[in-house]
Amino acid sequence: MVAPVLEQLADAAGSLTIYSQDDPTFPDGMKVEDDTDLAVSWSLDLVTVPTLLRVHDGAVVERTEGWHRPSWEALTGMDGLGPGLPELRPGCGSRTLDPDVADDLAVRFGGARLRARRVELAALEDEAEAMFDRGWTDGLPVVPPTEARVLRMLAGTTRPPDEVVAVVPPDLVECSVEKVAVNAVMAGCRPEYLPVVLAAVEGFCTDTFNGHGLLATTYFAGPVVIVNGPAATRIGMNSGGNVLGQGNRANATIGRALQLVVRNVGGGRPGGVDRATLGNPGKYTFCFAEDEAGSPWEPLSVERGFDVGASTVTLFAGEGPRGIVDQLSRTPESLAASLAAAALGVAHPKMALGFDAVLVVSPEHARVFREAGWSKARVRDEILSRTVRRGAELVRGAGGIADGLPLGLEDLDIAKFGPAGLLIVHAGGGAGLFSAIIGGWINGPGGSQPVTMEVGT
Repeated sequence: MVAPVLEQLADAAGSLTIYSQDDPTFPDGMKVEDDTDLAVSWSLDLVTVPTLLRVHDGAVVERTEGWHRPSWEALTGMDGLGPGLPELRPGCGSRTLDPDVADDLAVRFGGARLRARRVELAALEDEAEAMFDRGWTDGLPVVPPTEARVLRMLAGTTRPPDEVVAVVPPDLVECSVEKVAVNAVMAGCRPEYLPVVLAAVEGFCTDTFNGHGLLATTYFAGPVVIVNGPAATRIGMNSGGNVLGQGNRANATIGRALQLVVRNVGGGRPGGVDRATLGNPGKYTFCFAEDEAGSPWEPLSVERGFDVGASTVTLFAGEGPRGIVDQLSRTPESLAASLAAAALGVAHPKMALGFDAVLVVSPEHARVFREAGWSKARVRDEILSRTVRRGAELVRGAGGIADGLPLGLEDLDIAKFGPAGLLIVHAGGGAGLFSAIIGGWINGPGGSQPVTMEVGT
């Protein structure tokens, strides 16, 4: 359709270069550059054919896509183009976007920016078994990280592939965006999850979170990833029914990607530096989003100093969730007492101040507090006050239990948690008078403290 226009431009301008993606013999009588290998189209990031570009000193300074007479005339400075043509036609998709060639082009022209070592598999090797044999998995099958898949994953972030995200313990290895992308592919992530995974990796590797110590402990705990803000909604994370369970791809694969980075980049493998006596299933993946839309309270991210509307990842060193059942409490005082009684069991009923916790309050339990007008701060204060116990109940030997706090504390009132030791998150399905407590690993300088990172692009 635009062939007559090209003839007009060639006659008038004398500096027209035409590239063809499929037939360099057309239009007849004009010099056409062969771009059937799509190298030029790829380099120009074409979306539509035709695309008209104005080039100055070798750089594209202006472009217009499809056929739109006013735009072509403005770009070329020529009037009266295509007098027999309609004013507007949108054009066709560039061949670079065809599903059967897009991945191949990405590898051919974009693969050079990947720095990871290539591993060639023998013709008769099964990909899944080969990755098991090489120790790259968490015990479950992983997605083979081909160049095309890694390049697609990298499209999920604006950060350059060679940017160092963090130094990953225990081997203290520099981890690039590309390395995170490789493990995100293996975990089954979609590209849009990558910024959340990057934030989780950064948080894990901070001194405050103490990922090395968490790996080396014989305790049950692993990283728990809690996501807040628009990013959680945008990538389809689950904050509702079965929120701590299976079935949601984003929840499952983001936490898994973090664990694979720790394993494959940092060297944190069970039986090596990972010395957990029992562990917990959450060490495969433990990631969920807070239900902010249905919550009566400010989100966890805002409590931790971020603006409303910020997307964040909070890492907590936690064990598996324990259910709290209270079907009858209809007053906030009764329900707070119930939740406090359950929280006393974190680590051991006779241990105090050494372990933090996350309380996940379901919508039906939250409704009791909402209807009474209780803020999150008031709920927390009530639970903290109700978990203070007399030292005589907690010291060694009390209750016929040898374990406990040192003798000499019998006459003191001792808090179960420190002032900042109980995080409260709203999540879960709309039916069921249940909540959950996620016990933490030891807190303070020798242990781990929660870390919140903002999700980038």
